Amino acid sequence: MFPPAPSQAHRPWRQRLLPLACAAALGGPALLPPALAQNTAPATRHAFALDALPLGQALNALARQSGVAISADAARVAGRNAPALHGSMTLHEALQRVLAGSGLVAVPTGSAYTIHPAGTDDGATLAPMTVTAQADRATTENTDSYTTRSMQTATRLPLSIRETPQSVSVITRQRMEDQGLTQLPDIVQQTAGLSMVQSGNAGSDSSPIYSRGFQVENYMVDGIGHLHSNYSSIFQSNDMVLYDRVEIVRGATGLMNGIGTPSATINLIRKKPTAEFQGYVKAETGSWDRYRLEADLSAPLNAAGTLRGRGIVAWQDNDSYIDRLNETKKIVSGIVEADLSSNTLLTAGLTWQRHDATGHSRGGLPLFNSDRTRTQWRRSDSAAASWASSRRENLAAFVSLEHRFANEWKVKGSYSYDRTEYDEQLGYATGGNPNPATGAGVSMYAGRWAGPPVQHSLDVSASGPFTLFGRRHDLVFGSTLSRTKQDAEAYHLWHVLAVPNIYTWDGNTPGKPDNSPVGDFNYKEMTKSAYLTARFKPFDPLSIIVGARTTTWEDETYNRSYATGATDNVTRKWTNQVTPYAGIVYDLTQQWSLYASYTDIFKPQSNRDPGGNYLDPLLGKAYELGSKAELFDGKLNLAAAVYRIEQDNLAVMIPGVTAPDGSQAYRAEAGTTTRGFEIEVGGQLARHWQASAAFSRNLPQNAQGKLLNTNVPQNALKLFSSYRMPWVGNGLTVGGGLRWQNRTWSDLTVLGSPARVTQESYTLVDLMARYDITKQFSATFNAYNLFDKTYQTSSASAYYGEPRSFRLSLAYRF
Repeated sequence: MFPPAPSQAHRPWRQRLLPLACAAALGGPALLPPALAQNTAPATRHAFALDALPLGQALNALARQSGVAISADAARVAGRNAPALHGSMTLHEALQRVLAGSGLVAVPTGSAYTIHPAGTDDGATLAPMTVTAQADRATTENTDSYTTRSMQTATRLPLSIRETPQSVSVITRQRMEDQGLTQLPDIVQQTAGLSMVQSGNAGSDSSPIYSRGFQVENYMVDGIGHLHSNYSSIFQSNDMVLYDRVEIVRGATGLMNGIGTPSATINLIRKKPTAEFQGYVKAETGSWDRYRLEADLSAPLNAAGTLRGRGIVAWQDNDSYIDRLNETKKIVSGIVEADLSSNTLLTAGLTWQRHDATGHSRGGLPLFNSDRTRTQWRRSDSAAASWASSRRENLAAFVSLEHRFANEWKVKGSYSYDRTEYDEQLGYATGGNPNPATGAGVSMYAGRWAGPPVQHSLDVSASGPFTLFGRRHDLVFGSTLSRTKQDAEAYHLWHVLAVPNIYTWDGNTPGKPDNSPVGDFNYKEMTKSAYLTARFKPFDPLSIIVGARTTTWEDETYNRSYATGATDNVTRKWTNQVTPYAGIVYDLTQQWSLYASYTDIFKPQSNRDPGGNYLDPLLGKAYELGSKAELFDGKLNLAAAVYRIEQDNLAVMIPGVTAPDGSQAYRAEAGTTTRGFEIEVGGQLARHWQASAAFSRNLPQNAQGKLLNTNVPQNALKLFSSYRMPWVGNGLTVGGGLRWQNRTWSDLTVLGSPARVTQESYTLVDLMARYDITKQFSATFNAYNLFDKTYQTSSASAYYGEPRSFRLSLAYRF
């Protein structure tokens, strides 16, 4: 709701002139001075195709097709109809036609429109205005912004960041372009509260992502969860060229997923076709022979604009600061949208990604010599055998059908098919302890795992407003079915091979062992869930959000040995697990709010103990209190939160210990608590000035108060800002940022005795500059780790972060 109109004496001069603008919009005499008579809303022509509709539906359709927000009092448009509308015209012209004879006029307000009664003298007698027609406020492409106006990842309700009673962050398309964030690990390094504890090359299972001290295991694309608890790290290979933004909800997200840790959910939102032709081609080069090409085209596919398509292709090849490592990426995507009617939208698409890496290592070189002194490696020294590789190929097909009703309710059904073939040829020299004089004593672990997990997911939901006790409230409910199946062969784990001299090792000796299949490995995982979320507004400043999700989860693992014929079949199932959710938001003003939220935690675990047994499900409760602000008409978001998490059966890594299958071994910790706080600012500080700043602190402790997961940063600070100077040539943008984290450590057992490895706190500085050579052609330069800081990405591994590097890209936009 907008506030009541101020009195004439206190109204800004621009608001007092609105009635004159109304007269001009009606075709009356232009009473404004020429300098003020310009319509500041976009004058782009659109191909509109609308049937005769109720006026409210017509305004919604115009907003959706044009991408421009339209505000109107719901009571004033109720009962009125709009004529059919076909043809190419500006939004202003279209509004004049649909409002003809209604007694209403469209008044431009900046880049949006507000619907007013015709003939009002100054608007002072208007009732409070309710937004009934909105464009897609969540899309960040072409907004030049570091924030978004709406997101649904936390509750499935289309709320702004301020209205969401949890800690949320959005990495927008502009952030990705400014900072050169092309891979999911790049996003993690820049996101508030997230960290990657990297013990090997990115994308391996030894490079987990953490939030609030816990591993992130929930990944989504367009709100549909990836279901593969057996090997969730394969999802880290996503390339960002496909996505408009990344929405991250920190904390427990059982309402969205049914199962999950209290860490975070990462939701990748695809780019969608646009009503107007647009596109770009980009070429990039950088340190260590990095080469990348991108092309992205979007356009209407028929004259009416009711059929739209988008195609994306990308290719990348790069070496690395690490010896022998080479990566190649290929991406192809196509998406089509069709307006089956003015209120029915069909979307279908297909994406294909291929990621090949050779010289790929699952770990770093040994940390200690045979005399218990620390080893000294160069950042370029590799633990990978030259024949070690990681090959991943993903094919995703998706379709959704959405229909909007006259009462503002929406029904949507989505189906997705996802197939990821992976083949990991493992060979890395991380075992043993080298003799400082001879280089002998190091062992290489070799093996293989591969599989083609296939996931089918179906989600059906309905959402919209309802009235209770004379107040308007919001509701969403639905059901999700997901099933993942993998029929694969098993391979030997592990070959332990001696490296003759680690100091002169070239990765070729010993050669690749026999990695032929030794058995069958079949895996099935299934979830069935139903969910409901309601937002009640008992009075204007207060929102109460309640919801629940009931989930049935089943997992089956089958192994059979070719040599002995022995089989092993393990089935785990939990039925009708209910995850409640409650949140409250109180508006102190139109810009500031306070909030509190609570949810349960339930997560079946794929972590194993040293004996190879699965840990029992993670159980717990999560509490959060915070305050948020939405300033400058939603262009800047501020947030501060404190939280407390209580858990049982928390998986705690046992450094240096593996399970029988070669995976990291864990122990279950009972009575753990985590407390912390986060502060984040994102968006426009002033005209042409975008910024993001975040500080996070978390303290995970066991029942005795001892710190857990000390290899994960407890404190982290992330800053980035950019400023555009349009008066410099055709436009110059400069930016910079830093990433700081506190000291981390790991307590290991080395040659039978305890030893602590510490990574001291460090700061990394990044810079960027973009110059518009013409209005369409631009060059962007990025520098990373400008001061060439040397640091380990994990205190438990001798794996080092990337040295100083540079990138240069040239882009042409249509």
